[in-house]
Amino acid sequence: MKQFQSGFTLIEVMITVVIVGILASIAYPSYTQFVAKGARGDGLAGVMHVANLQEQYYLDHRTFTTDMTKLGLNADPWIVENTYYKIDTTISGGDYTVTATAVGVQASRDSACATISLTSTGSKTPTECWK
Repeated sequence: MKQFQSGFTLIEVMITVVIVGILASIAYPSYTQFVAKGARGDGLAGVMHVANLQEQYYLDHRTFTTDMTKLGLNADPWIVENTYYKIDTTISGGDYTVTATAVGVQASRDSACATISLTSTGSKTPTECWK
């Protein structure tokens, strides 16, 4: 009488490991791009929030400010909720520029959009990051 042993052979396990490795090498870069784009969305929302606060401050004081605490934010520069972008404002010739700068892992993960800016005239740079 023959005895049957259940289980996997070494070849079957190695083939499975190779298949999983190939799938992971394809999926991981797409996943990191997706995560970077999601974090960028928080940075864009932060830029828009600060721009709105600047406009409100201008209505109240007839000038813009570079001090984020005067806008009601808790720090200068202000760090967005997910901590991947810090946002600051510069003033030049009566116009402001709100800039989000990537920090930490986001700076290397999303190097094309490491700095995102919005001016008081509505100019958005870099344009591909605002899509």
